Amino acid sequence: MCRDSLGGFPHEQTQRAVLFSLLNDRAEVGREESGQASQTTVPNRTVLTAQLFFNTVCVCVCVCVCVCMQSCHATKPDMLNVHLVPHTHDDVGWLKTVDQYYYGDRNDIQHAGVQYILDSVVDQLIKNPDRRFIYVETAFFYRWWKQQSSATQQTVKQLVDEGRLEFVNGGWCMSDEATTHYSAVIDQMTIGLRFLNETFGPCGRPRVAWHIDPFGHAREHASMFAQMGYDGLFFGRLDYQDRAHRMREKEQELLWRASDSLTPPMADLFTGILPNGYNPPEGFCWDQFCDDPPIRDDPDLEDYNVDDVVKRFLAIAKNQATVYKTNHIIMTMGSDFQYENANLWYKNLDKLIHYVNALQAKGSKVNVLYSTPSCYLQELHRANLTWALKTDDFFPYADDAHDFWTGYFTSRPALKRYERISNGNLQVICNQLEVLGGPVSRKGPFGEGDSQTMKKAMAVAQHHDAVSGTEKQHVANDYARKLAEGWQHCQVVVSNSLAGLSSSSAERIYCDNLNVSVCPLTESSKKFSVNVYNPLAQPVNWAVRLPVNGTAYSVSDAKGRSVDCQVGVRNRGFAVNELVFQVQAPPLGYTIYFVSLRQDGPPPASTQPRPPTVIKNKFLQVTFDPDTGLLSSLSNLETKQTIKLTQNFYWYNASDGKNMDSSQPSGAYIFRPNSSTPFGISRTAKTETVQTSVVQEVRQWFAPWVSQVVRLYTDSRTLELEWTVGPVPIDDHLGKEVITRLDTSIKTSEIFYTDSNGREVLQRRKDFRPTWQLKQSEPIAGNYYPINSRAFIKDDEDQLTVVTDRSQGGASIQNGSLEIMLHRRLLYDDFRGVGEPLNEISSIFPEGLVVRGRLLLSLDRPPTAADTHRPLAQQVVLQPLLTFTDGELNSNTRLEFSGLQAALPPAVHLLTLTQWDKDKVLLRLEHQFQSWESKRNSKPVTVNLQKLFSTLDVLGASELNLSANQWKDEMSRFDWTPQTGTGHPHLPMEIRTFLLRVRLR
Repeated sequence: MCRDSLGGFPHEQTQRAVLFSLLNDRAEVGREESGQASQTTVPNRTVLTAQLFFNTVCVCVCVCVCVCMQSCHATKPDMLNVHLVPHTHDDVGWLKTVDQYYYGDRNDIQHAGVQYILDSVVDQLIKNPDRRFIYVETAFFYRWWKQQSSATQQTVKQLVDEGRLEFVNGGWCMSDEATTHYSAVIDQMTIGLRFLNETFGPCGRPRVAWHIDPFGHAREHASMFAQMGYDGLFFGRLDYQDRAHRMREKEQELLWRASDSLTPPMADLFTGILPNGYNPPEGFCWDQFCDDPPIRDDPDLEDYNVDDVVKRFLAIAKNQATVYKTNHIIMTMGSDFQYENANLWYKNLDKLIHYVNALQAKGSKVNVLYSTPSCYLQELHRANLTWALKTDDFFPYADDAHDFWTGYFTSRPALKRYERISNGNLQVICNQLEVLGGPVSRKGPFGEGDSQTMKKAMAVAQHHDAVSGTEKQHVANDYARKLAEGWQHCQVVVSNSLAGLSSSSAERIYCDNLNVSVCPLTESSKKFSVNVYNPLAQPVNWAVRLPVNGTAYSVSDAKGRSVDCQVGVRNRGFAVNELVFQVQAPPLGYTIYFVSLRQDGPPPASTQPRPPTVIKNKFLQVTFDPDTGLLSSLSNLETKQTIKLTQNFYWYNASDGKNMDSSQPSGAYIFRPNSSTPFGISRTAKTETVQTSVVQEVRQWFAPWVSQVVRLYTDSRTLELEWTVGPVPIDDHLGKEVITRLDTSIKTSEIFYTDSNGREVLQRRKDFRPTWQLKQSEPIAGNYYPINSRAFIKDDEDQLTVVTDRSQGGASIQNGSLEIMLHRRLLYDDFRGVGEPLNEISSIFPEGLVVRGRLLLSLDRPPTAADTHRPLAQQVVLQPLLTFTDGELNSNTRLEFSGLQAALPPAVHLLTLTQWDKDKVLLRLEHQFQSWESKRNSKPVTVNLQKLFSTLDVLGASELNLSANQWKDEMSRFDWTPQTGTGHPHLPMEIRTFLLRVRLR
């Protein structure tokens, strides 16, 4: 078998074309060996085309007709074929930490040990070649694999090659779909799939996405899975009304068109809804923790039960077949952490298959077989039917009339923010600087750096019981600890790289607590420098706010120019004052600013306790009601727009499940207020105003536990609302779900818009579902949707967009309004398994968690609004990294650097730049505008890879699929035919992935 660094693929063809076009029908091709660029017109190619040219031949030829592709058991066309899929669902943390789950520790919480599951399954698969098993979570399998002997590893490879052990999904974890950002999802999938590729080759590549447990399903996830090459997706959780409708219409298997920008079938994904969630049929669970009786097949015994078991099974199978379209049905035989004693399952499944199939001799038309999701999907494809088409998503999810799983969109808001910060620091900045700095980044003046620890910590954090906030408290603490440890390892890489790029090995200080205005260096030093690294491929303007104790400072940039700065009195943190100034950082690079204490400076800007009337810059004007201290209007001075805008804070009283028509309380998963009218925290706000040449602030206090700073920077087109909520009081014994609500004069017609995992935007309509007639039973919770990075409301004239700094839940309950849930403190468990109320306290916050965050508001005309909110959202996700150096820098320090020869156009986002191996890097570029949202930026863009980087020579490029585990030109997927709708070319929001062979200049 011929394998290279991708696993299972021919040796890399090193002379591939290195120029590609985003949203274009022309591709220029640069040929390295001639040193000249030629231009080739590519006929009949639409958007985001790439021509790949080969100047060498493959050094080996793989005829990899794997046994795994021919391993599916034969089915019978004239019978009902029941595909039994043995599986285990192994949460990468939930009630126990990921480590506790792997080793089987803390069984007093939950009996579960993944290492024993894998040991037992492999042993049982060896005993009978007919048996099958699927495995999902690569984070666990990777750990188990490293501990096996070479003999066991060879045995497992044989099982994989023969299709007896099949990997499905294959990511590091089974990610959440509501609260994850697409960039982190792509990264965690890449890590897991790369391990499978390099370990098992083509037979280890999953063909099916398997998201059986996430609590609702995002359209962007389906789009990503399609672009990763999956043939289909199976999931278990579906809204109870949607399921009933689909059962009636036989539409539990469908074609999901997961993008309104990508040309079909690029983002089309066959989607199957499993019949029992992901559990076995009732009465057929044979795990060691199940109570169902085993098959007792000795006819001499009094309790012989074969006839009864077979009869019940046939009834279940025939009933299930009535709500699916083909003569093939699937049954999941397993559940959470099952198969620790796999013999129990397989011994009974062997008997079940034998005795059910034995009835065929007597005329039975039911055929039972061991199977896998890919084998089942293959049979559905062979049926050559047409399938119902879906173009929206599967949010929100409810499992009963009053049980909407919309609380977790906001649960654990501090963890959600920390995960988002970590995504920028760990996955992007560390990865980029490892590439730009070269080998010295991994071994340099600050020691040996490690980016793998942080990659795995971030990958685990995407799990559907991690960033979702639905884990036990000690598990949430463990996720945060792993992220912190990953950042510690990553800081060595960043320090080494910046030392090499700047020619300065001075110690770098990381102020990781700037979010709470703590930085010992800036608070004590009289002279220091600030290195501002920008991970975006466009220049960025950013406001730097540093805690200080001096009264006046001077700031200068890398060119020695004085920078306007202001010192103001702090209203939080330990420092007396705060230094504020604007920085400008080059694309994919850094710049250095110098700060010096001035002994004779003026005192800090004084605050004005009187109610404000207006703050404004050359772009925006914000007015306040002098009687209430609340916002009253927002104006865009460039476009001459003005809307009425009021904003306040409220809380819903969380149901305790008592004295209501349902016993369901609010909890980590479920949002259930006991009234549709929230309680106002205060009708007025105590205010004070700070106005300087750098920033204008209106500080508002609504209650001892709710405050806000309304902030407008001098050169900003956005209004910042920095909110602080907590500790949420519970002395009245009432759980609280805290929201902020924006009420406007925009005529929304009960429609608002949210993003899907930070990418494409979907329309939401109150009390409405696009694919079935909704019977609304929870008028608040049933209208909440996940907001990953932005939401907006609009009419023909005005669009108000809110960019968030973490995943949150939101809704538009009233015409012209947008509400966002900020914090939750609950006193009851919601009976969905976590077993404890969402009541976050710690030694730091013994009275309850305090959370701070930002909302960024922009007001634009609808046709141009995306030109503001698209780059703004990327800036919030990938904010600059600040590092500090005390004292003077040496004279030969390089004060400014960009890793690009020129900034990329606004439509192009540099999504991934990471070291792949010694001389190769992985590059992802994406067009970040949907086809309909910008006249200026939803257009073709061309990027020359050879002229992209300033420190790297690109010697060759090979295009990969989105998850970087297949060559793009070798990726093939099943074709599916929708019942309605045809594909039309669009201007896509495509992501292009390249493996570059590079040389450091």
